[in-house]
Amino acid sequence: MSELRVVALASKVQVKKGDDLVALLLDALRDAKEEPRHHDLLIVTSKVVSKSEGQVVAHDGTEEHKVAIVEQESVRVLRRRGPLRITETRHGFINANAGVDLSNTDEGTAVLLPKDPDRSARRIRAEIARRTDVEVAVLITDTFGRVWRQGVTDVALGSAGLKPLLDLRGTFDANGRLLEATEVAIADEIAGAANLVLHKAAGTPFALVRGLDESFFGPGSIAENIVRTKNDDLFR
Repeated sequence: MSELRVVALASKVQVKKGDDLVALLLDALRDAKEEPRHHDLLIVTSKVVSKSEGQVVAHDGTEEHKVAIVEQESVRVLRRRGPLRITETRHGFINANAGVDLSNTDEGTAVLLPKDPDRSARRIRAEIARRTDVEVAVLITDTFGRVWRQGVTDVALGSAGLKPLLDLRGTFDANGRLLEATEVAIADEIAGAANLVLHKAAGTPFALVRGLDESFFGPGSIAENIVRTKNDDLFR
């Protein structure tokens, strides 16, 4: 029987530049009466990564200034509607307002996306291994909208120790038919599942995911494995 466990890890610390995220994460695990195990996966929300890395800028509270920040964080604006921008970020993400966030941050500030979420995930994973002698995987997640569908869900921005994409091409379905195009976005599926326990106003920037299939673990990154290249994108 397959079973997946997802546990919210609360932390009431208001993260600021230079804070030790790994210490906060390990403290949150202990507070939840959990210890990291081999092939656990730990979720870290992008906002606390950004705050710890100093990806916070001044914002004067006006829509005009927010638009200016968004366009500064974008390499291309795909659509405009009033103050809303659908943009491509330097990471290759297509999302609303370049991920610039005004919620759960100090008055007069805006939080940007981490500069390199994959690198941030690798750094957190390596430091956890150094302090605990346990190999875990790490996902950095954020909330995105979806083209043609209402509502938002969390997706993975950075990954370390997890194969973000499960390639089923060349295998067979239950009826023996050859699968020719099926690739499963494992990292995004996990991020979406974790979002069910990461309540936005409850101070839960971390989550523990336990019970993933052993085959999911290994090298990979969001930039290399999930972000679709322009040559493969029918909509750009």
